[in-house]
Amino acid sequence: MAKSTKPAAVSRKAKAEKPKAAKKIAAKKAVAKTVVSAPGRDAAVLDRLWQTIDSRRDADPAASHSARLMSRGTAKIAQKFGEEAVECVIEAVRGESKTALIAESADVLYHLLVLWVDAGVSPDEVWAELTRREGVSGIAEKASRLRQLRVSQSVETKKIP
Repeated sequence: MAKSTKPAAVSRKAKAEKPKAAKKIAAKKAVAKTVVSAPGRDAAVLDRLWQTIDSRRDADPAASHSARLMSRGTAKIAQKFGEEAVECVIEAVRGESKTALIAESADVLYHLLVLWVDAGVSPDEVWAELTRREGVSGIAEKASRLRQLRVSQSVETKKIP
C-alpha cells in the first residue's frame, strides 16, 4: 500500500507555522522586556501633566495646544476626547501595532486630563474614587450605582411642580 502524501504535507505545514508562532511570542516578550519602570511609579506623570494643562488654562491659545483646546469650550474638548477614544479603540481592534495603541492611549489620557481641567476635576478626586472601588466586585459596584440612580430618579419623579 502506498502512503498518502497529504498527512506529510499537513505535517510540514504545521511545522512551518510553529516557528512563526514562536517568533510572535518571542517578539511580544521582547516588547514586554523594554518596559523600564513599574506603572505605579509613572502614574505620577498624569498628575504632573494635569498640573501643566491647568497652568496653561489662561495661556495664549496660539502658543499652547492645551490653551487652544480649552478656549474652544467644553463641547469641543469632549468631542476631541471622543475622537481620540475612538482612534484608540480602532487600534486595539486592529491589533496590528502595539506602538500605535500606546500612542493613541497617551492621546486619550491627555485629552481626558484636558476635560478634567475644564470641568474642575482634579486627579486626586478620580484617584479617590478608584481607591473607593478597589477590591469591590465590579458587578456589585455597578449594581450599587444602578440602585442609587433608581432612587434618585424615583425622588425626582415625586416632585410637585
